[in-house]
Amino acid sequence: MRSLISTAFISLDGVVEAPGGEPGYRNSGWTFKDIEFESEAYDIKGREQSEAAALLLGRVSYEAFSPIWPGMQEFAGYKAMPKYVVSTTLRVDDLASNWGETTILRSLEDVAALKATEGGPIIVHGSASLNQSLADAGLIDRYHLLVYPLLLGAGKRLFSTTDKDAQKLQLVESKAYANGIQLNVFDVVR
Repeated sequence: MRSLISTAFISLDGVVEAPGGEPGYRNSGWTFKDIEFESEAYDIKGREQSEAAALLLGRVSYEAFSPIWPGMQEFAGYKAMPKYVVSTTLRVDDLASNWGETTILRSLEDVAALKATEGGPIIVHGSASLNQSLADAGLIDRYHLLVYPLLLGAGKRLFSTTDKDAQKLQLVESKAYANGIQLNVFDVVR
Protein backbone atom coordinates (compact mmCIF):
# COMPACT_ATOMS: atom_id res chain seq x y z
CA MET A 1 0.00 0.00 0.00
CA ARG A 2 1.24 3.47 -0.88
CA SER A 3 1.46 6.28 1.66
CA LEU A 4 -0.35 9.58 1.12
CA ILE A 5 1.55 12.66 2.30
CA SER A 6 -0.04 16.07 2.72
CA THR A 7 2.45 18.93 2.45
CA ALA A 8 1.56 22.50 3.28
CA PHE A 9 2.72 25.96 4.14
CA ILE A 10 0.48 26.75 7.10
CA SER A 11 0.03 29.70 9.43
CA LEU A 12 0.07 29.07 13.17
CA ASP A 13 -3.74 29.34 13.15
CA GLY A 14 -4.15 26.78 10.36
CA VAL A 15 -4.61 28.90 7.22
CA VAL A 16 -3.15 27.56 3.98
CA GLU A 17 -4.79 29.91 1.48
CA ALA A 18 -2.67 31.81 -1.09
CA PRO A 19 0.80 31.38 0.43
CA GLY A 20 2.58 32.24 -2.82
CA GLY A 21 0.70 35.39 -3.81
CA GLU A 22 -2.38 33.96 -5.50
CA PRO A 23 -5.01 36.66 -6.10
CA GLY A 24 -8.27 37.04 -4.23
CA TYR A 25 -7.11 36.62 -0.64
CA ARG A 26 -6.47 39.51 1.72
CA ASN A 27 -3.17 38.14 3.05
CA SER A 28 -1.99 36.66 -0.24
CA GLY A 29 1.75 35.98 -0.37
CA TRP A 30 2.10 35.59 3.38
CA THR A 31 5.02 33.13 3.10
CA PHE A 32 7.37 35.84 1.87
CA LYS A 33 5.83 39.23 2.77
CA ASP A 34 6.75 39.43 6.43
CA ILE A 35 9.06 36.45 6.88
CA GLU A 36 12.78 36.68 6.20
CA PHE A 37 13.82 34.10 3.59
CA GLU A 38 15.92 31.23 4.87
CA SER A 39 16.67 28.65 2.19
CA GLU A 40 17.29 25.81 4.65
CA ALA A 41 13.64 25.97 5.72
CA TYR A 42 12.64 24.83 2.23
CA ASP A 43 14.97 21.82 1.99
CA ILE A 44 11.94 19.60 2.64
CA LYS A 45 10.49 20.68 -0.73
CA GLY A 46 13.41 19.20 -2.66
CA ARG A 47 13.28 16.06 -0.55
CA GLU A 48 9.56 15.68 -1.29
CA GLN A 49 10.16 15.76 -5.03
CA SER A 50 12.91 13.15 -4.85
CA GLU A 51 10.96 10.82 -2.54
CA ALA A 52 7.47 11.10 -4.08
CA ALA A 53 6.35 8.75 -6.83
CA ALA A 54 3.13 10.61 -7.73
CA LEU A 55 1.42 13.97 -7.25
CA LEU A 56 -2.23 14.28 -6.17
CA LEU A 57 -4.14 17.55 -6.50
CA GLY A 58 -7.65 18.88 -6.23
CA ARG A 59 -9.11 20.59 -9.29
CA VAL A 60 -8.56 24.16 -8.08
CA SER A 61 -4.89 23.57 -7.27
CA TYR A 62 -4.39 21.66 -10.51
CA GLU A 63 -5.81 24.58 -12.48
CA ALA A 64 -3.51 26.98 -10.60
CA PHE A 65 -0.33 24.87 -10.86
CA SER A 66 -0.62 23.26 -14.33
CA PRO A 67 -0.04 26.45 -16.35
CA ILE A 68 3.04 27.40 -14.25
CA TRP A 69 4.81 24.39 -12.71
CA PRO A 70 5.68 22.54 -15.95
CA GLY A 71 8.09 25.33 -16.93
CA MET A 72 9.62 25.93 -13.50
CA GLN A 73 13.00 24.35 -12.77
CA GLU A 74 12.14 24.22 -9.05
CA PHE A 75 9.35 21.73 -9.83
CA ALA A 76 11.05 19.72 -12.58
CA GLY A 77 10.75 16.53 -10.53
CA TYR A 78 6.97 16.73 -10.66
CA LYS A 79 6.87 17.04 -14.43
CA ALA A 80 8.05 13.46 -14.97
CA MET A 81 5.97 11.76 -12.28
CA PRO A 82 2.35 10.66 -12.70
CA LYS A 83 -0.22 13.19 -11.58
CA TYR A 84 -3.74 12.55 -10.31
CA VAL A 85 -6.47 15.16 -10.07
CA VAL A 86 -9.56 14.58 -7.93
CA SER A 87 -12.50 16.24 -9.64
CA THR A 88 -16.07 15.51 -10.63
CA THR A 89 -16.09 18.29 -13.25
CA LEU A 90 -12.67 18.31 -14.92
CA ARG A 91 -12.54 16.74 -18.38
CA VAL A 92 -9.60 15.04 -20.09
CA ASP A 93 -9.59 17.90 -22.63
CA ASP A 94 -8.95 20.32 -19.73
CA LEU A 95 -5.63 18.69 -18.79
CA ALA A 96 -2.31 20.38 -19.53
CA SER A 97 -0.58 18.80 -22.51
CA ASN A 98 2.94 19.72 -21.33
CA TRP A 99 2.92 18.27 -17.81
CA GLY A 100 3.20 14.54 -18.37
CA GLU A 101 0.84 11.73 -17.48
CA THR A 102 -2.28 12.96 -15.65
CA THR A 103 -5.27 10.89 -14.56
CA ILE A 104 -8.59 12.24 -13.30
CA LEU A 105 -9.98 10.52 -10.21
CA ARG A 106 -13.70 11.05 -9.61
CA SER A 107 -14.03 10.11 -5.93
CA LEU A 108 -12.31 9.41 -2.64
CA GLU A 109 -12.90 5.73 -3.39
CA ASP A 110 -10.68 6.21 -6.46
CA VAL A 111 -8.01 7.74 -4.22
CA ALA A 112 -8.27 4.78 -1.82
CA ALA A 113 -7.90 2.41 -4.78
CA LEU A 114 -4.80 4.33 -5.94
CA LYS A 115 -3.31 4.04 -2.45
CA ALA A 116 -3.87 0.28 -2.56
CA THR A 117 -1.60 -0.07 -5.60
CA GLU A 118 2.12 -0.80 -5.54
CA GLY A 119 4.49 2.14 -5.71
CA GLY A 120 6.07 4.94 -3.77
CA PRO A 121 4.52 7.80 -1.81
CA ILE A 122 1.84 10.07 -3.23
CA ILE A 123 2.19 13.74 -2.28
CA VAL A 124 -0.62 16.28 -2.05
CA HIS A 125 0.21 19.98 -2.60
CA GLY A 126 -2.24 22.81 -1.98
CA SER A 127 -5.76 21.43 -2.34
CA ALA A 128 -7.26 22.58 0.98
CA SER A 129 -10.72 21.12 0.37
CA LEU A 130 -9.29 17.85 -0.89
CA ASN A 131 -6.99 17.61 2.15
CA GLN A 132 -9.95 18.03 4.47
CA SER A 133 -11.90 15.29 2.68
CA LEU A 134 -8.89 12.96 2.59
CA ALA A 135 -8.25 13.44 6.31
CA ASP A 136 -11.91 12.93 7.21
CA ALA A 137 -11.87 9.69 5.18
CA GLY A 138 -8.71 8.47 6.97
CA LEU A 139 -6.62 8.47 3.80
CA ILE A 140 -3.71 10.73 4.85
CA ASP A 141 -0.72 8.93 6.36
CA ARG A 142 1.72 11.78 6.95
CA TYR A 143 1.84 15.58 7.16
CA HIS A 144 4.81 17.73 6.12
CA LEU A 145 4.04 21.14 7.60
CA LEU A 146 6.08 24.31 7.34
CA VAL A 147 4.44 26.35 10.09
CA TYR A 148 4.81 30.12 9.77
CA PRO A 149 4.83 32.41 12.81
CA LEU A 150 1.74 34.26 11.61
CA LEU A 151 -1.90 34.50 12.63
CA LEU A 152 -3.96 35.15 9.51
CA GLY A 153 -7.48 34.79 10.84
CA ALA A 154 -9.85 34.08 7.98
CA GLY A 155 -8.88 31.88 5.06
CA LYS A 156 -8.98 28.32 3.80
CA ARG A 157 -7.72 25.90 6.39
CA LEU A 158 -5.88 22.61 6.07
CA PHE A 159 -7.95 20.81 8.69
CA SER A 160 -11.71 20.39 8.58
CA THR A 161 -14.09 21.37 11.32
CA THR A 162 -15.96 18.07 11.10
CA ASP A 163 -17.06 16.76 14.50
CA LYS A 164 -15.11 13.51 14.75
CA ASP A 165 -13.06 11.40 17.12
CA ALA A 166 -9.61 12.68 18.04
CA GLN A 167 -6.86 11.69 15.60
CA LYS A 168 -3.47 11.14 17.17
CA LEU A 169 -0.34 12.21 15.31
CA GLN A 170 3.24 11.17 16.03
CA LEU A 171 5.96 13.77 15.53
CA VAL A 172 8.74 12.09 13.53
CA GLU A 173 10.79 15.12 12.54
CA SER A 174 10.96 18.75 13.59
CA LYS A 175 13.22 21.71 13.19
CA ALA A 176 12.98 25.41 13.99
CA TYR A 177 14.62 28.03 11.80
CA ALA A 178 15.96 31.47 12.73
CA ASN A 179 13.14 33.20 10.84
CA GLY A 180 10.52 31.53 13.05
CA ILE A 181 9.36 28.88 10.58
CA GLN A 182 9.04 25.39 12.01
CA LEU A 183 9.15 22.12 10.11
CA ASN A 184 6.88 19.51 11.64
CA VAL A 185 6.52 16.05 10.10
CA PHE A 186 3.76 13.95 11.62
CA ASP A 187 2.70 10.38 10.97
CA VAL A 188 -0.99 9.65 11.43
CA VAL A 189 -1.38 7.04 14.17
CA ARG A 190 -3.87 4.29 13.32
